[in-house]
Amino acid sequence: MSDRITILLDNDLTKQLRQIQAKMITLTGKSVSFSQVLNLAVKEGLPKLKPKTLE
Repeated sequence: MSDRITILLDNDLTKQLRQIQAKMITLTGKSVSFSQVLNLAVKEGLPKLKPKTLE
């Protein structure tokens, strides 16, 4: 189950995510929601995130 939340993204991030979404749609020929793209980006990026407070 997913949680419905509201977030604010910088315009440049939204543009990058939309470009990824368009490429995914083109490559797969299937519908890809913005939420799917955002979830993928967070899942792939979260393990790489090393805040200084965790070091």
